[in-house]
Amino acid sequence: MKIAILIIRSLLGILFLYTSVSFFLHLAPEAENTGNFKAFNVGLMASTYLIPLAKSLEFLCGLSFITGRYVTLANLIILPVTLNILLINFFLTPENLPVALFVFFGNIFLIISHWSNYNGLFVAK
Repeated sequence: MKIAILIIRSLLGILFLYTSVSFFLHLAPEAENTGNFKAFNVGLMASTYLIPLAKSLEFLCGLSFITGRYVTLANLIILPVTLNILLINFFLTPENLPVALFVFFGNIFLIISHWSNYNGLFVAK
């Protein structure tokens, strides 16, 4: 189990670091968007803060996953981002759905594997 946690955590960390660094440093050319996804992407870019915020969170959580520090916190911070990645790819770009499924379910797997760290969050006092 520890090996699976390490592999999934490392793969997610590498993926998050790659996507965030390539966004900020413009390392990869932007893919050509069409249809509804293009309209959605134009709206996200028009907000001017949402994509840089999500990429900053991806960068910080990617560092956390790679180093193995603050993984419990990083799992919770990145969960809304991975859920949005899954839903965007499910509804707008189904050809990218396998990667989105890996990211979302990898995050869920890490949350479940660290579940004992979350016990204090669910205590009604």
